[in-house]
Amino acid sequence: MNKNIFKINLLLLSLLSLVVFTSCEEDNVVPDEEHEEEIITDIKLVFTPTNTLSGLASVEATAQDPDGEGVQELQVLGSIDLAVNASYTLTYEIMNNEESPGEDIGEEISEEADEHQIFYSFTDGAFTSPTGNGNIDNASDPVNYNDSDSNGNPIGLSTAWTTGGALSSGSFTVRLQHQPDLKTSTSTANTGDTDFELTFVLNIQ
Repeated sequence: MNKNIFKINLLLLSLLSLVVFTSCEEDNVVPDEEHEEEIITDIKLVFTPTNTLSGLASVEATAQDPDGEGVQELQVLGSIDLAVNASYTLTYEIMNNEESPGEDIGEEISEEADEHQIFYSFTDGAFTSPTGNGNIDNASDPVNYNDSDSNGNPIGLSTAWTTGGALSSGSFTVRLQHQPDLKTSTSTANTGDTDFELTFVLNIQ
């Protein structure tokens, strides 16, 4: 009888040890790092004429998220209206204005340049430089990036554009990709996660 009790106690002790070991193993498991999306409430595209003697004014186009972290997405407000045969530098103001004061997300993107790239798509032939229709469909297609990360890969917070002839109701799309540990010289507009994608009506007149 004592032998049986001893065997039962030994079995219970073994089971208890297994449970404790398994529990410790589970506690030591490190969860996969998740991509925490930035809150972006306001985006402004600023097209600044490169020739200040031309008399052209800067052109701004905006998008806004009316409910911040709510269900609504960024909404495009207005169109991009550029002059014919003109050269511009495109820069951005990207903000989280749910914070007070507002948080400059553009600055964060610049600091994490190795993880971000802005890709472009536009009406074919709208610009004489870059030519074509942008690099969202094919990452090797030309876009005139003025900035690059520490690996020499483009970012897209500053780009150069020269318009062609008149155009009515064309399109201009910007897509910001977040590519942590994924961004390379061959990464595409489908690599990583999309932080935002905006399509504006493009008029050149």
